[in-house]
Amino acid sequence: MRAATLTAFGSPLEVHDAPDPEAGTGEVLVEVLATCVPPYAAEVFSGERRYPLEPPVVPGVGGIGRLARVGPDATKLEVGDLVWCDSTVRARDDALTPDITLQGWSSRGEGGARLARYLHDGPFAELMRVPTENVHPLPAGAAADPARWSTLGVHTIPYGGLLAGRLAAGETVLISGATGNLGSSAVAVALAMGAGHVIAPGRNRAALDLLAGRFGSRVSPVVLSGEEDGDRAAMAAGGPIDLVLDLLPPRAPSSAARAAAMTVREYGRVVLMGGVGMLGGADLALPYPWIMRNSVTVRGQWMYPRAANTGMIRLVATGALDLTPERVTRFGLDQVNDAVAHAAAHGGPFDRTVLIPRT
Repeated sequence: MRAATLTAFGSPLEVHDAPDPEAGTGEVLVEVLATCVPPYAAEVFSGERRYPLEPPVVPGVGGIGRLARVGPDATKLEVGDLVWCDSTVRARDDALTPDITLQGWSSRGEGGARLARYLHDGPFAELMRVPTENVHPLPAGAAADPARWSTLGVHTIPYGGLLAGRLAAGETVLISGATGNLGSSAVAVALAMGAGHVIAPGRNRAALDLLAGRFGSRVSPVVLSGEEDGDRAAMAAGGPIDLVLDLLPPRAPSSAARAAAMTVREYGRVVLMGGVGMLGGADLALPYPWIMRNSVTVRGQWMYPRAANTGMIRLVATGALDLTPERVTRFGLDQVNDAVAHAAAHGGPFDRTVLIPRT
């Protein structure tokens, strides 16, 4: 097969011939058709984000593919099936607190690092070895545009956060970081799940206008000033907020995350899912008396449960989440470094960069 490999942090990806991966029991072999390139991929490959990748590695985060080989323990999957490959791999020897790795991308703790050394390579290649439980069948209609469907890798992340926050139909949710790639996805997913109203704060007026134009009166844009108390008041001006989902990037100050979190109503929920503090800076400090006296639930969420993949596929397949308005730019494997640069320059709302390994 041909693959794109990160040989060292700070070096361009190298496209080369590589041995085909061999899938064992409990695994499948997938022919990769499309994988979405995250806008921050360049920061990961440069080492700026300090992700625990161990070069040389074929990187990437999930993708769409066809099954080329199926193991003996699969009872429903068949060779030729079109599938979504979830990058969130969990160790099989601890049902309560399994170690986790994002195949080809990141990991958590020493156990996750051990798992990543075995399931090392991701989808920036023509073939990928994937745990059987991490492939999810897609409807037949997805075959018409696998590149567009590969944006499941974006949408399933905020979907996991909204599930963790127990979003109910008709509720008001505030998306902190709404003008970013993941944040804007969260706005769309929340509405697809039945949110009655979404508060979308941010400083990028053009991105806020885009959200308002696409979703109409169910979205209320809020222009932020950077002054914590004033921003908190502006975000809360529309009435009680049931749920806050934070998706701010690592460069955002903790004060911005705090201002958004503290807009939630009494008995409300706050889900922390962004990157605040990952690159240093002040930690998030929420007042103990405010949390306690208002009975606020604050929880973290990394990625999403396995069943979220099926839920997200259903949202797209039924039309509840419409992928049609998204801007999808496609690159071949030989253009992988151009794709990474393009993704970095086009990380706004609903702007997707997709790598097509086989062209």
